[in-house]
Amino acid sequence: MAQFATTRWSLIVAAGDPKSPQARSALSALCEIYWFPVYAFIRRTGASPDDARDLTQAFFARVLEKGYFGEARQERGRFRSFLLTSVRHFLSNERDAARAQKRGGGADHLSLEYDDGERRYLLEPADQLTPEHVYERRWALTVLDRAMARLGERYADPDRQKVFAALRPLLVGREEGGHAAAAAALGATDGALRVALHRLRGHFASCLREVVAETVDANDDVDEELQELLRVVSR
Repeated sequence: MAQFATTRWSLIVAAGDPKSPQARSALSALCEIYWFPVYAFIRRTGASPDDARDLTQAFFARVLEKGYFGEARQERGRFRSFLLTSVRHFLSNERDAARAQKRGGGADHLSLEYDDGERRYLLEPADQLTPEHVYERRWALTVLDRAMARLGERYADPDRQKVFAALRPLLVGREEGGHAAAAAALGATDGALRVALHRLRGHFASCLREVVAETVDANDDVDEELQELLRVVSR
């Protein structure tokens, strides 16, 4: 439990004040990681790319500087819920704002990759997904990407990088008939390959759990959040 208390979101909740140095740093890190689901949510509500950029930047400035944490206290158990509740509240307050410069004010800005964000947003299917569904989908995919990046860090040395590169397509299920190619690339038997893939999947599950744990307030919430993530990506 002591180890869990050091995760980013539990640190923010424990501090009680997001402006405290440690809590602010943790919140800023979470915002920089999970800004794209917010951007996608705002875009799906009908905002133009320019307005979505302005509103997203202004929203995170408000989260970091203006006490949105306290206003969304009832959702504090999960950063995912906190963020969605907060952006809804923010947008309802911003409907009458006439100019983008009034939104951001003089608050600190995060360094966000908006050009990449719009490119990623345009990859969303042109269907009738609600803004909430888009948000949940992008949140889930962001979590999975973070877990994959963390897994890659565990395989950072040259020998393990080769294993990771060969097995990653099998891990994400993107390559048909990939077992033979991976075995050839690694000079491994089919049995050895299956053992290595099983081990990689175990490490990925561990990384995924770590990433999810950083966004919840209590260890008991991790399994529920993982179930929600799997539900969203399988939809």
